Amino acid sequence: MAQLWGGRFTKQTDAAVKAFNDSIGFDKRLYRQDITGSMVHARMLGRQGILSAEDCEAIEKGLEGILADIESGALPLMDQVSGISEYEDIHSFVESNLIDRIGEAGKRLHTGRSRNDQVALDMRLYTREAVDDMRERLLHLLEAVLEIMEANTETYMPGFTHLQKAQPTTLAHYLGAYFEMLRRDYGRLCDCRARMNECPLGAGALAGTTYPLDRAYVASELGFDCATRNSMDSVSDRDYLLEFLSDLSIIMMHLSRFSEELIIWNSNEYRFVEMDDAFSTGSSIMPQKKNPDICELVRGKVGRVYGDLMSLLTAMKGLPLAYNKDMQEDKEPAFDAIDTAAACIPLFAEMLRTIRFNKEVMEKSAMRGFTNATDAADYLVVKGVPFRDAHGIIGRLVLRCIDEGKGIEELPLEELKTFSDKFEADVYDAISLRTCVNKRLTAGAPGEAAMAEELAASRAWLKAQKEVQ
Repeated sequence: MAQLWGGRFTKQTDAAVKAFNDSIGFDKRLYRQDITGSMVHARMLGRQGILSAEDCEAIEKGLEGILADIESGALPLMDQVSGISEYEDIHSFVESNLIDRIGEAGKRLHTGRSRNDQVALDMRLYTREAVDDMRERLLHLLEAVLEIMEANTETYMPGFTHLQKAQPTTLAHYLGAYFEMLRRDYGRLCDCRARMNECPLGAGALAGTTYPLDRAYVASELGFDCATRNSMDSVSDRDYLLEFLSDLSIIMMHLSRFSEELIIWNSNEYRFVEMDDAFSTGSSIMPQKKNPDICELVRGKVGRVYGDLMSLLTAMKGLPLAYNKDMQEDKEPAFDAIDTAAACIPLFAEMLRTIRFNKEVMEKSAMRGFTNATDAADYLVVKGVPFRDAHGIIGRLVLRCIDEGKGIEELPLEELKTFSDKFEADVYDAISLRTCVNKRLTAGAPGEAAMAEELAASRAWLKAQKEVQ
């Protein structure tokens, strides 16, 4: 049995216990991080005179060979017939194979190190890479959203509250809200990366080690800002994973909201959008159907990521210091959440790029939904009517329009004057969609000038993030 312990044990581990305890079935994906950390650890041991130069050279070459063989398929992580492994975890896999290849020198690799700080390092390295990958995927999605915004500053549509038509806006302004959500998501990932970028290697099992390790060197070589400051916290901390899964949950929530909009807009009742055939599916019985399955699946997978976060929160909630085996339960939910978000974000971006927006339908919907009612009230206010009185006048006017099946702008001036003698011929321009939108010039509003400023700032921000990446 390939394990890194056993001296004080007098019999073999029960087979069912071994199967229950082993983690290589899922932590095998950490092989590259484990080998990278081991190489730097060995190099540091040599620099500190803890290991001989000959041993360090043998260890590093042996690890390089193991990495190359894993990636070429010459050294499978799991038995190719049974699909299982004799090894307990990825750490024992690497170290046992190293000893098989280079002999005694391989047994010295673990000097000054515990599996507790080793796995803490591996997971930080893996998660840091996942954060960087997720940031890149988000930038791709942000680019897709911004391109649609830039092309649709004059695509008029209704804005909603309570799913009721409220005020007119533009598609650029509407999608700008999602751009801001995703921009905040990107910022959270940056914050998360900054907080996690401390190196736990050298913390040992919980209380450091008697060997003169150079933790600062290891941290620098592995791209960390510094070494962690408390060895007990180093091996028992999973806050960075909780923060990352929380960030992914918020990202997925935003994608779910966006998906819900598109599902509604794609319905026969709205017809604001038409999904591309490549991102839709049909029905096995109803030949007319074209279903927005990608949106629905993204919306559905949010619960999965929420569950992963809750699973890890629950696993961590009652743990005393320092390391506990419960922490092995961090990997599967973390990997699942990462894989799920990593699949959803780029697929959503590509789907978004192919959507056709039915601009005429959107504009007509805004015109037929009394979205200019507030502007009609404001028109009367400008003419000297107190706002509360103007509000009541337009409310009664809307009731008349509903009875007649017309919009406010469709009523003749003579009829408008029966509600208020302040109405003049200029009211029609004042309550047109273009006027209603473009006179809203406060920062963040859909007016032409405000949107031009927002788009320029968003484009500059996106360019700056890409340059940093």
